[in-house]
Amino acid sequence: MLFTFFFTLRAAGVKASLSEFLMLLEALSKHVAIFSIDDFYHLSRAALVKDESQYDRFDRAFAAYFKGVEAVTGELFDSIPEEWLKKQADLHLSPEELAKIQALGGLDKLMETLKQRLEEQKEQHHGGNKWIGTGGTSPFGHGGYNPEGVRIGGPGGQKKAVKVWEKRDFRNLDDSIELGTRNIKIALRRLRRFAREGAPDVLDIDDTISSTARNAGYLDIKMVPERRNAVKVLLFLDVGGSMDPYVRVCEELFSAAKTEFKHLEYFYFHNFVYESVWKDNARRHSERIALFDVLHKYTPDYKVLFVGDATMSPYEIVHAGGSVEHWNEEAGAVWFKRLQDQFPHMVWLNPEREDHWEYTPSIQVTNELLGAGRMFPMTLSGLEQAMRRLAH
Repeated sequence: MLFTFFFTLRAAGVKASLSEFLMLLEALSKHVAIFSIDDFYHLSRAALVKDESQYDRFDRAFAAYFKGVEAVTGELFDSIPEEWLKKQADLHLSPEELAKIQALGGLDKLMETLKQRLEEQKEQHHGGNKWIGTGGTSPFGHGGYNPEGVRIGGPGGQKKAVKVWEKRDFRNLDDSIELGTRNIKIALRRLRRFAREGAPDVLDIDDTISSTARNAGYLDIKMVPERRNAVKVLLFLDVGGSMDPYVRVCEELFSAAKTEFKHLEYFYFHNFVYESVWKDNARRHSERIALFDVLHKYTPDYKVLFVGDATMSPYEIVHAGGSVEHWNEEAGAVWFKRLQDQFPHMVWLNPEREDHWEYTPSIQVTNELLGAGRMFPMTLSGLEQAMRRLAH
C-alpha cells in the first residue's frame, strides 16, 4: 500500500526520494506512528517533504489517496460555534436582492444622510434598510450589506465601508518572530546586490598570497573595501481592519526583511497612504511622520515595497476626505503619485487572493496607479517575481 502512496506523491509533484521513503518505512517499523491517520500524516510529511512550498501538494495527494479513511463530517457539524448561530450580522442575500440595494450616490451625500439619521433616530434598530443598526441593508451600522456605508461599531465584513466610526488599536508587527518558512528569506535575496565600497578594511587573502610570492617571500598585505549589501529598501505595511487575517504572514515577511537587508526602513499606514505614516502603532495618533519628510530624507535609489490588501472603498484613494479615520486634505492618489515620482522602483504585495482582484474596484484603482505589472500576490512565487521586478 505504501509503495503506491509513494508513487502517488511523486505523481503529484512532491519531490520525495527513495532514501526518504525508506526512512519513513524504518520509522513505521519502530512504531513511531501507529493506529492514527493523523500521526501517520505528520510523520510522512516530515519524512518525505523537504520544501515547505510543497506542503499543499502533499496535503492534496494525501487526502486523495486516503479518502474515506476517517470521517470528519460529524465533528465538523457538532463543533459550530454558538456565536455563529446567535450572530444577526450574517446576511444571505440573493443576487436579485443585492441588486436592489442602492448606494446613496457619493461621499458628501452619504455623510449628509448620516447626520440627518442621527438627529432623527431615537432607539435601536436591527435588520432594517434605513436606520443605524445591525444586520440589515442600511448604509449605517455594522454586520449587514451595503455597497457603500459608514461602519459604526462592530466588526467589518464586506470591506466596503467609506468611513469607520469606532476606536481601533493596531498591533506592531513582530520582527523577531520565528519564520514559518525559510523560503521567504530565499526569495528576498533575489533583490540583494553586493558592491565593493567604503574604506579598505578587509584582508584580501588571495591577492596577499600572490603579492608575497612575487616579492620572494616578503609579506605584502593587500586590503580591499568591505563587501556590503548595497540595496536599500523602504517597506510600507498596511495594518488593521481587513489586514488582520494576514498578520502572521506579514510578520514572517517583516522578520525576514529585517534580517536580509542592512539598509531597511519601515512605516505603517492604514488602507492607503496620505500625508503621514508612523513607526509605532501604539503612538500612531501622537507620533506621526510627515510623508514629505520621507520624500525629502530618502534618495531615489531606495526600493519601495508596499504590503497591503488594497481592499477598501475607492473613495479612500481618489477623494479628499476619503480616509476612514481622519479628514485628508488631498486624495491618497495624490500622495501615492508623489512617492512614485521620488522612488521609481516600486512594487505592491497583496495577500488577497489574486482571482478576487478583478472584482474589487479599489484593487483595480491601485493597480492603475502603480502601472502594469507592479502588483504581485503574497505567495512565494509572487514574492520572487516582485524581487526580480525591483532588481531591474
